[in-house]
Amino acid sequence: MAKVYVFLADGFEDVEALATVDILRRGGVDVKTVSIKNGTAVNTAHGVTVMADMPFGQADFADADMLVLPGGMPGATNLNDHKGVRDALLEQDRKGGKIAAICAAPMVLGNLGLLKGRRATCYPGFEKYLEGAQYTADLFTTDGNITTGEGPAATFPFAYELLATLTDEATAHEVAKGMMYLHLIAAGK
Repeated sequence: MAKVYVFLADGFEDVEALATVDILRRGGVDVKTVSIKNGTAVNTAHGVTVMADMPFGQADFADADMLVLPGGMPGATNLNDHKGVRDALLEQDRKGGKIAAICAAPMVLGNLGLLKGRRATCYPGFEKYLEGAQYTADLFTTDGNITTGEGPAATFPFAYELLATLTDEATAHEVAKGMMYLHLIAAGK
């Protein structure tokens, strides 16, 4: 079973974090939410308090198949300013592990130099932070071990892409079908 850690910082985008966690868990992925604070209570960008599975200091990312950064402001800035998060991302990339970031959060990867020579997407206006990347403006973009997503409305296709990457296309398809996502796409909505 794949193991994923989703970083939660005060000001994270509710939909991007929680829908991604939900979709991955529906697909059988072991997902742990990690508060970058000392405690587990984290406030979303829209004023919802969420209890993370663990505080950053109790997490060990050695078994991580993927590290995920939701966007939102100031959540993405808070992730970018956290030395432990930056170090974990650099180590994950060094060992060839998967990394995903959506909305404003790809700026963290850009600031670390992890997007140089890669295709990437982000929330419009944040492409200036994708240092050395080719900006795609797609809903999601996977290049090598890194997947980036555009913003809140891209969360479902982004999360299904992550699920397919961590499991297989059939599992992602079944979860999307069960959540009526494929029905929505077929209806052209």
